[in-house]
Amino acid sequence: MSGYGHALSWARRQVDEGILPTAVLGIADAGGVLELEAFGASGPRQAAVGDHYPLFSITKPIVALTALRAVERGLLTPQTPLQDARPAFGARRSDTVRLRHLLSHTSGIAEPPLHTPLGLEASLLGADADFAAGTVSRYSSIAFAGVQALVEHATGESLRHELDGLADDAGMPGLTFDADCDPHPVFDAAEQGLDYPALQRLAHPGAGLYGTASDLLALGSALLAGGGRVVHPSTVAAMLRPQTTGLPRLEPYPAERGQDWGLGWNLRFAAPGLLEQRTYGHGGWAGTEFWIYPELGVAFVLLTNIAGPSRLGLDVDRLHNAVVAGTPAAG
Repeated sequence: MSGYGHALSWARRQVDEGILPTAVLGIADAGGVLELEAFGASGPRQAAVGDHYPLFSITKPIVALTALRAVERGLLTPQTPLQDARPAFGARRSDTVRLRHLLSHTSGIAEPPLHTPLGLEASLLGADADFAAGTVSRYSSIAFAGVQALVEHATGESLRHELDGLADDAGMPGLTFDADCDPHPVFDAAEQGLDYPALQRLAHPGAGLYGTASDLLALGSALLAGGGRVVHPSTVAAMLRPQTTGLPRLEPYPAERGQDWGLGWNLRFAAPGLLEQRTYGHGGWAGTEFWIYPELGVAFVLLTNIAGPSRLGLDVDRLHNAVVAGTPAAG
């Protein structure tokens, strides 16, 4: 077996063994798609490579890119305070929460449930301080409501408008907050404590986007190709600069996981389970994964749809390693 056969076999095996209901696995380089296959079914619906899936937290780096594009336009900097967009924020705080804190999970905004019954705005403005901004890292979804506020205040446009511009530049026509795209359902969401219909109604900037594997592969290809089609190479360097090195890191991303946060991206630069640690990307709650290996010139996407599949034995590091080992060595 050569090339990416082992990676495709891994995806097929997760479905055959009942760990995942469906799996769409895609691999791309700077020139475009190299592999794209679908496995399994959501009940009577067979998975197809063009299907929409809920991306969950892969939403975060995509929304982060809209903020970084605003930085490139001179409308924001990583130091811009959230209070510029929401003066009522932080009335009970003595620190200053800035865009870089929101993007790197160091804002200290106390986290509500993902499907927050209060709504995003009330949850953001009424949140207590978990810790002083920039002193600790704790994973945050509500922080991206702050990112949305800053993007919309700076650009004078809706987040959806800014995402549409990003999608046009990257070649992601399927990217949307609209559940009318007919995404695959999410299995076991309620059993794992998520009111998924309530989350869908929020259009959550940290977890609410839908997309196809081809959408994410197009973004991966564009970032690998460079040239500034999505963001300038200096912006890529900035977003991959670790922001959490040396900080206490709390669950669910403690220090032993071997990762840092950049500006919107998970940097697995010391992950003990990986053959190649120079990778950045993001995962999502229902098993979605999007990772880019800039040194190898390859990106991969896994789309699937079951709540918290690691509890069922899914080990995505094995997929990472199969993709890496299937990539031809440079030279």
